[in-house]
Amino acid sequence: MNIQLEQIFNLEGSKKEFDFCFEPEYSLSDDISLDAPGIAVSGKIENNTGIVSLSGKAEFSATVVCSRCAEGFKKDFQVEFHHLLVNNLENDDNDDYIVVEDSVLRLSSLVCEDIIFSLPLRFLCDEECKGLCSRCGKNLNSGPCDCKKEVDPRMAALLQLLDD
Repeated sequence: MNIQLEQIFNLEGSKKEFDFCFEPEYSLSDDISLDAPGIAVSGKIENNTGIVSLSGKAEFSATVVCSRCAEGFKKDFQVEFHHLLVNNLENDDNDDYIVVEDSVLRLSSLVCEDIIFSLPLRFLCDEECKGLCSRCGKNLNSGPCDCKKEVDPRMAALLQLLDD
């Protein structure tokens, strides 16, 4: 969604609220599959004493893949975002402001970036997830596998004494 901000930049005290839903043009992550209806975004843009600020939240549901057991599970996400908007910057190295070229804010793209930066590095279906067996690949959450435990070669001679 594109929002025209020329009036907000030029008029102190002006404000614009938004509420929309969209499907991103690209995948947010390899481990995430968005559920319908996509990403719901709401918030406001306001010019308060010449400072234009954007604040809002994005909410969506997705099926994600557990990093330990590789099972998919549903998860709800809520990402809040806050930005200061400007028409131009004298110093391009400043990351505190979002430059809005031609007074048109491409809000969907900005929201997708905020979501990507807020995602955890790994998803877990449960804090107690046991993962997969490193030998046979069985999901250990559904029970133990039939693999024999590896014996430390330094202890093999002692184990032979127990067999006798």
